[in-house]
Amino acid sequence: MIGGPPGSGKTTLLDVAADRARERGFQVLRGAPASELMWAQLLRDAGGPDELAQRLLTEPTPLELDDAARQLVSNTPRLIVIDDVDDVDYVDDTRSTLMHALAGRVVAGSTVVLVSSTTGLSVGRELRLGSLAEPDLALLLAEVGVVDPVAVRTLLVASRGLPGAARAFAAELAGLPADVDPILHLALNVVTETSGFLIVDGAVLRLLELAVDRATDDATRALVLAKLARQLLGDATSTARRRALIDEAEQLARRHGEPRVLGEVLDARLHAIWAPEGVHDRLRLGAEIVALGRASGNESLEWNGLFWQFTALMELGRVNEAESVLALFENAVTTAGNLPGMTMARARHAVLAGLRGRFDDIAPIAADVAELGRRAGLAETVRLVGTIQSALLLERGAATDGLPIVASMRAWAPKMPGHFLGADLAMLHAQLGQHAEATAELERVLPEVLAGSGPRWLGAMGHLAVAAVLTDHPSVTRIHDALLPYRGRLVVLAGANSAWNTVSLRLGQLAIRAGRIDQAIEYFTEALAFSGQMGALPYLAHTHAELADALESASRPGGEEHRAAARSIAQRLGMSRLLARLAPPADEWTLRREGEDWLLVTGDEQARLRDGRGLHYLRALLAAPGKDISALDLVADGAGLTPTATDPLLDDAARSAYRNRLAALDKEFDEADATGDTHRAVRAEAERQAILAELRKATGLGGRTRQTTAEAERARVNVTRTLRTAIDRIAATAPQVGAHLQRSVRTGLACRYDPAPGGPARWRV
Repeated sequence: MIGGPPGSGKTTLLDVAADRARERGFQVLRGAPASELMWAQLLRDAGGPDELAQRLLTEPTPLELDDAARQLVSNTPRLIVIDDVDDVDYVDDTRSTLMHALAGRVVAGSTVVLVSSTTGLSVGRELRLGSLAEPDLALLLAEVGVVDPVAVRTLLVASRGLPGAARAFAAELAGLPADVDPILHLALNVVTETSGFLIVDGAVLRLLELAVDRATDDATRALVLAKLARQLLGDATSTARRRALIDEAEQLARRHGEPRVLGEVLDARLHAIWAPEGVHDRLRLGAEIVALGRASGNESLEWNGLFWQFTALMELGRVNEAESVLALFENAVTTAGNLPGMTMARARHAVLAGLRGRFDDIAPIAADVAELGRRAGLAETVRLVGTIQSALLLERGAATDGLPIVASMRAWAPKMPGHFLGADLAMLHAQLGQHAEATAELERVLPEVLAGSGPRWLGAMGHLAVAAVLTDHPSVTRIHDALLPYRGRLVVLAGANSAWNTVSLRLGQLAIRAGRIDQAIEYFTEALAFSGQMGALPYLAHTHAELADALESASRPGGEEHRAAARSIAQRLGMSRLLARLAPPADEWTLRREGEDWLLVTGDEQARLRDGRGLHYLRALLAAPGKDISALDLVADGAGLTPTATDPLLDDAARSAYRNRLAALDKEFDEADATGDTHRAVRAEAERQAILAELRKATGLGGRTRQTTAEAERARVNVTRTLRTAIDRIAATAPQVGAHLQRSVRTGLACRYDPAPGGPARWRV
């Protein structure tokens, strides 16, 4: 295995090895890099059967893979060369075992296998190539005619000591006119950063620092200063310096007046001071960059301006306008065949698909992005595809699907401080239910994010809001106050490569945790209107669900309607995680309005019931378990009635009749007891207890007769009949619930729900 970064000489070393092998009589087989045909091609060149080669293109069995390895190993000298194996998608494929099988079989033959790889594959023995020291690089450059010590030092800095890059830069300098400064030429026209977004590239930085003092005219100095300011974006300590550099660069560029120079400086400006508060600058300067690009005939500058406009419009939630600008950008880069631009455009289509709830479109778009990014050689491709897929995971995946993302983020985080990946980790841990890990990550990264800024700041703060809400962390107020200036915006990261709902929704969630229910309802209502305006159906579903909870917490009407709306959207879009949240817990039963009907849901039973007064009465009782509610209040829907003239529940004649009957029953009981007639004694005692119960209802303290009104008596009769009818209707379709209610609901002048065993821990009504 020959490992090392691009430009370290891996391919050259393999070329030399192949030449030496041929000179010594080896058969040389070379696999085409970045090709799915690689293994099949090698097998056929080695004389293997076509049938087996064909199987390698489908789903070979382990035995077929071992057979292929056996065919590739020869008893006569053979060299197999595979270059850039990282470009072949075999690592996650069953064919990966072929490399291991080959490594095991070569020890028994006369075959040598040389494989180059950027990352290393833990197969066989590895030779690692790296940067050359200055004396070694000087020897290499002398072969191509570069001997000047200043030129050698410049090329060392520009190439990072990598021989392939140094030779390429030397060839670039060889054709320059004598009056062109080689350092300025390399800094402005040749060397580009390779470390990735928000990661400071030390080689580019050193070269630009060398170039600053060599730039004498306004245009050149403006461009060098602008590029230096942009390169420093990932350095959190350089904020003041970046602003000073870019201010000077813009002043020089405007004085110079050339559209191309000014456009490039403005583009660098938007990078150098990229922060959430600059959204309107991105929109305004993006339009100016487009105009400057068109005026100078510089199409790449025009593309940059369009992309800045798209990003700003997304941040502001002006999604329809953003889609129009993205279409212009995509058409331009596609016509020009610009692969990086096509990758960026396709990735943003995935963001829009997630925002609009077109979840089935995300996986195919992610596959397109992976292929375009690979062809364009974009270092960010893997992370970009992961970000796209996380939008699908957020709505449809199982919680455990987030574990691989956590592992990869933990590996990236130390290398990418400007990305605030600790905030992403805090959110993921919280969503996985790992509250201790989420809290630790939140407390580690929160001071850094509060003190920081940059393209990912708003997204990071939004992620911390989720973590704080789910863990009930005391930082909710600080996070709320930090997010408040961006109320009415979308939570987006960097160049709108992902969107995570609205800032207003996050503010509402934080306000709930802080105990400010009325404020939360205001935020959620605002988020609902904003999401509807954007056509962001998933955001609407989440906001309806949050608003339903908030309204119920405040004992306000409308909660069930919002919950039903959330459920309806989530079912249409297949938002399985939200649906799971909306489903009642196993120990919770639900009785709620749904349109013109009522929906009763328990763990095992579900019934749809026609509306009726009895269900309204039942809902009132279930909402106040253990509490007496008068029949009059139930009839009046809780408002109560003013009693008119009162009448005793029992008149004198009725009381006298009851007393006479009790005396007769006492005598009958005694006679039955004396003769041993058990059945007669039981009947007499049962009737006696029933009469006593009626007397207790009709008398108050000290045996005084209770007073009632005609209205109260009518209410008692009507409520009792109506409630019992409603419970019977429930029992017909949900026997378990009906039996529980029959045991638990007490009726009379005052009604009451006393939960009997076998019912729910709570009702949601």
